[in-house]
Amino acid sequence: MNSYDAIIIGAGHNGLTTAAWLAKAGKKVLVLEKRSVVGGACVGNDAALDPAPFSGGFLRPDIVRHLKLTQFGLNPAPVATDLISLLPDSRQLVLSADPVKTAESIAQFSAADAAKWPDFVRFMDKAAATLEAAYATPIPRLPKFSPTEGLPLAQLALKIRGLGARDMYAFIRLLPMSAKEFLDDWFESDALKAAIASLGIHNANLGVMSAGSAYNLLHQYLIRGGWGQPANDLRQVIAALESAAKAFGAEIRTSAEVARVTVENERVSGVLLASGEQNSAGTVLCSADPKRTFLSLVTPEPLDPEFVWQVQTLKMRGVTAMAAAQSAAPLPAGTLIVAPSLNYLERAYDAAKYGQISEKPYLEITTAGNSLSIHFQFAPYFLKNATWNAETRAKLESIVVDTLETRLPNLKSQIHNLKSLTPLDLETAFSLTEGDPHHGQLALDQFFFMRPIPGYASQKTPIAGLYLCGSGVHGGGGVSGIAGRNAAKAVLKGSL
Repeated sequence: MNSYDAIIIGAGHNGLTTAAWLAKAGKKVLVLEKRSVVGGACVGNDAALDPAPFSGGFLRPDIVRHLKLTQFGLNPAPVATDLISLLPDSRQLVLSADPVKTAESIAQFSAADAAKWPDFVRFMDKAAATLEAAYATPIPRLPKFSPTEGLPLAQLALKIRGLGARDMYAFIRLLPMSAKEFLDDWFESDALKAAIASLGIHNANLGVMSAGSAYNLLHQYLIRGGWGQPANDLRQVIAALESAAKAFGAEIRTSAEVARVTVENERVSGVLLASGEQNSAGTVLCSADPKRTFLSLVTPEPLDPEFVWQVQTLKMRGVTAMAAAQSAAPLPAGTLIVAPSLNYLERAYDAAKYGQISEKPYLEITTAGNSLSIHFQFAPYFLKNATWNAETRAKLESIVVDTLETRLPNLKSQIHNLKSLTPLDLETAFSLTEGDPHHGQLALDQFFFMRPIPGYASQKTPIAGLYLCGSGVHGGGGVSGIAGRNAAKAVLKGSL
């Protein structure tokens, strides 16, 4: 039996961030990855051609600095891309990092909205910075906690107060609002509101009229660093993290499936691999989602029945499918979306409510030369009167091509090598329960103090020495590394 200071389950971006952070602190670290490649949801089965659950994102700047990732091949600052709304009348609405370019594009639809744009971006940047501060704040276990544990919350409250009365009120008010309500307060153009609101339903089982979709909008704006997906290759992100972790001394093993987290006297003792091999550690960090962690990897005996029930009732409810394809002709550079109106987006969500694949979906297409990465909503994990099989996959792919053809004429004859991932594929290939890339919906009852469940937002679990470091915890969701960083800090604070 090999012994380590910490064992990390899963070599996705969060697992690798945790591993590199702990190894840099001098800890003996082992990373175990079920798949034959590292990268998790950032990398397809064939890194060059297959779709992956995530098509964009970037690590937070403090992670890049602390782990010195630029020395391991990571671009220091991912370039923001334009978010380009493809409208039915062949017009395009462009949301760019360049405020002048954006204002000119918005002016096609509303001069008043173009005038408001700079103030809106100013508020979004301040709100995103506040949300990032909240994600970096350790969340104590409520309702009882010591004054020392409460100090970070007091510091966060001061930061929120520092927004000023107007922006503080707007930030707090935003969190429970629907994307439509939030944007109705700012703009009059339906095309503009729909383009922005698309971020509010991205990877979420929500419509633009659902409470909490404005919070998801702000979350997406933060982890993207703007409107479009960052123009960086997630394979490069993973390669840099892997190289850094190894350089700091971490051991990374692929094709090493963990069968069980071993527990002795209510404290973690290590892991048992599917091969029968055992490895011991006083600390185990799991980057799998909470349901998979506590209902599959940990036997229920050491867990309180109330805690198990809360885990069982976590809302996963994936509604996302992905596709990748090649085009014979170059495509417009940027992040292209099919989101022409608020009603269009809400009707796309209506399909999910009834267990159907949306016939007129919200699409987000990330382009890189002749390659397309296509995000499809809504395609619910639980279909009514159907299952995910060859027939439903064919239907999904047909809708993708037909929808793109309406916005990019002649694409149907140029597209080839189309491959898709259904929600069931996301579960079976990437261990995403119910096909949810966020490891649990970013809903009002599953965020901040209540993520993943009330009382356990600090990465700690009821089992001493077992931590969560995946997207299902506070600050998680998408590619940012926040959850992995926070978990590593929590472990080091506990004097591993």
